[in-house]
This record gives sequence, C-alpha cells and structure tokens, in this order.
Amino acid sequence: MKRGGKDSDNNSSEEDTADKSKKLRTTSEHSQTCDWGNLLQDIILQVFKYLPLLDRAHASQVCRNWNQVFHMPDLWRCFEFELSQPATSYLKATHPELIKQIIKRHSNHLQYVSFKSHFISALTVVFVNSKSLSSLKIDDTPVDDPSLKVLVANNSDTLKLLKMSSCPHVSPAGILCVADQCHGLRELALNYHLLSDELLLALSSEKHVRLEHLRIDVVSENPGQTHFHTIQKSSWDAFIRHSPKVNLVMYFFLYEEEFDPFFRYEIPATHLYFGRSVSKDVLGRVGMTCPRLVELVVCANGLRPLDEELIRIAERCKNLSAIGLGECEVSCSAFVEFVKMCGGRLSQLSIMEEVLIPDQTYSLEQIHWEVSKHLGRVWFPDMMPTW
Repeated sequence: MKRGGKDSDNNSSEEDTADKSKKLRTTSEHSQTCDWGNLLQDIILQVFKYLPLLDRAHASQVCRNWNQVFHMPDLWRCFEFELSQPATSYLKATHPELIKQIIKRHSNHLQYVSFKSHFISALTVVFVNSKSLSSLKIDDTPVDDPSLKVLVANNSDTLKLLKMSSCPHVSPAGILCVADQCHGLRELALNYHLLSDELLLALSSEKHVRLEHLRIDVVSENPGQTHFHTIQKSSWDAFIRHSPKVNLVMYFFLYEEEFDPFFRYEIPATHLYFGRSVSKDVLGRVGMTCPRLVELVVCANGLRPLDEELIRIAERCKNLSAIGLGECEVSCSAFVEFVKMCGGRLSQLSIMEEVLIPDQTYSLEQIHWEVSKHLGRVWFPDMMPTW
C-alpha cells in the first residue's frame, strides 16, 4: 500500500510538471506571435509622440494601423521642426519635402510649433498653411517681415506666444505688425533691437489683451560695435498701466562700457540676469530704477565689494524673492544685513561661498547660523565642487 501511494504521488507530481510546461510553452508561443499591428491606437499614439519626425515617418510604414495613427490630428498639435545645413548636421536634419507634406495635411491641427531652420522656404510653408497656431518658437532662422505678415494673416486670432531669437532679418516694424494684429498675444520673447516705443504702445492699446510675459535679450558679441537705443519712460509707463502684472525678463550679455543707455530711469523689470561682468555703478542704478524686481542673478562683478549696492536693492526692491551671486564679493556683515532686510520673502538664495568675505563681525562659520535665523529655515552657501 505504501508503495502504491508513493507511485500515485509521483504520477500526480509528473502531471503538475507537465501542465506547467504546457502553460509556459503556450505563453511563450503567444508572445512570439503577438500582432503588433493590432495594438490600440491610443498606445501607438503615445509612443509616436516621443519619436523625432523622421522616425515617425519610418514607423508609419510598418502597417496600415500605424499609418493611420501617423495622420491623427492629436499627434501634430505640438511639434519641433529642425532643419540644418547638411554640411553641419545632416543626420539631425529633417528633409524639407517631408515637412511640406506634413504641413499640407496637418496645418489645421498644428498649435505649438518650435522651428529651427536655415531653409526659409520650409518656414514659409508653415506660415502659409497653418490656421490655428497658438505657440511659435523661431530660433536661428532667416525669417523676415513679409513672412511674419503671412503668419499674422492666418493666425491672428489664435497666436498667444511668440519667441524669436537669432532672427536678424526681422525689423521692429515686423514685430509691430504682429502686436497690432495678434490681440490675444500673451507671451513675447525677442532681441532688444526689435524693442521700440511703438511696440510697447501697441501692446498697451485697449484692444490688446494684457501681456503676461515679455522677455528681452540684450546681447553684444563685439564690444563697442553695437549701438543700443533708449526706450522712453513714458512708453514703459503706458505698458505697465495696461499690463500691471506682466513679468518683464531681461537677459544682459554686454560689456561694461555698453551699459550706459540702461537703468537711467525707472523701468518695470521683474527679472534681471547679467551673464557677463557688471560694474558696481550699474548694480547701484538697478537698486534705484527697478522697484518691481523679483529675481536678480549676477554671474560676475569683479573685486570691489557690493555691500552698498545690495543694501540699496533690499531697501528699494520690496518684491525681491530670489537672488544669485557668482564671481562677486560681499562682506559677511553686509550680506547678513541684506538678508535681515528682505526676511523670509527670499525663497531662493544662491550665493557661492567664495563671494562672502569674513569681517570683524562674522566668520564663514557664523554666517550660516545668522542667515538661517533671519530666513526662518536652514541655509548654507553654495560650494564649488572639487574634482
């Protein structure tokens, strides 16, 4: 009986093993014969959204189902077109003919477009055929005033964001045309040479919505060779009366001798970034002329302490909540006084340890505790990593 019982147990165990092997074999066969062409289109759509344009085009040739997804409107509401000179980056470039085919078929669906191209013909195709663009970013592209007029004619009711950089063929008149016609524009980013009194007044008209963000890049490549015009205070005042909550962001990449036209009277800047060395005199004028300042970043200043300038900024800029200092010098006592005056509203305080100069009142070890006390949270200066 015992022997028979043991044989029965062995037979049962062998049957269980056979069943498991059969299930594994069935599962393996199923995975090997899975029909990728019958995947749900919503799943394929999400995958396609992560693919570059050329890869999307190749994937669309796999089967009819994938090709249908390739032409779904939801796939083309947001896209970045990049065309580069074949001599520089051929593999990254998108062929103009492929873009033309896509634009002709999906121009009514495009809403958010980022364009980087040396081929003005491809950009013209976008402007001519699109009818509902709401966001457009143009970088390093030879777009000109006539092209902008075409854009405005087709998208004046929908365009809300326009960012332009490295577009030397556009004139202030071209940007003014955009402001005059696109009354729903809420965000605008451009180079300082395109900024004019006429543009600010156009953005301040009653028929124009209140602008939310205006970014101005003030850039000089060759010292002494770029002339910077002056914007009238009355134009800034009219602009702020119309859009009192606008964020005016200004990036300065100038040499010290080129700052003379700036900060001579009150301007409504909220965010200032100085990418090159800026003098004590200019920072002192910032404290006197930028009462709306919210964020200040100074990458370099030199070897003269900025004690008085920081104190003046704390006194005059009551909305300041973020500051960053790189290659500058500030005495520990002045820095503590600055933090004490600003108090807990300083949500971001990025100061390199090398900026802080110990004095008779505070050492580097003591300043950590003193600043933390006035901020109401633990604070440490940033440290340069050693490799």
